[in-house]
Amino acid sequence: MGRSLLGPSAIPHRIRWAPSEALAESASTLVCPPDRFALPDRCLDTVVIHHWLEQLPDAHFTLQEAARVTSDHGVLVLFGFNPLSVGGLVKRWRKPGATFPFAGRWMSVNRLRDWLAFVDFEVERVDYCCFRGRMNAPCGEHWEALGRRHNLPLGQSYMIKARRRERGAPIERIRFGLPAKVSPSSLGATRRHAPVKSVESSSRLVKENQRD
Repeated sequence: MGRSLLGPSAIPHRIRWAPSEALAESASTLVCPPDRFALPDRCLDTVVIHHWLEQLPDAHFTLQEAARVTSDHGVLVLFGFNPLSVGGLVKRWRKPGATFPFAGRWMSVNRLRDWLAFVDFEVERVDYCCFRGRMNAPCGEHWEALGRRHNLPLGQSYMIKARRRERGAPIERIRFGLPAKVSPSSLGATRRHAPVKSVESSSRLVKENQRD
């Protein structure tokens, strides 16, 4: 076992998850089915799935739950084994009941990219690592530095960083105008009769003054 990913993390409140009590590392571990997380919607800023999707029969449901609990500005990080690596080619020749990590189903980056797009997530970056021949062989510094410098898609493992897609607010255009068109004849009639009314009103005032 290597170093824990949560050890050097600066996140103050961290939650560990396990699908069963037998796999729980501590009493504070969240134990729930992989397709039904006991958490509210969009409550976590960072969600990390570390080599779990390969071991689950319905991995797309787990990915959907992980996307559900990730906040709008949160980050979803996936670690997986690369089927295009040397280890992936060796896995094809092994028998179906082998031990970890060959017991699971390795998924390509393109497949996870399609699954993330289905839950409205967009991949920001993909990093490959562990450039070696056999699974039990140590990672050579030369090949590791060369593979990471060019980010070659031949590494034993990969890391996917994804965020929720931002949806723009719908823009509704406001139309200004009269509900009905005004005919030119009505405008002309208004202009002709308007001065007649003013002359009639002024003549009435003159007559009333003469009577007084």
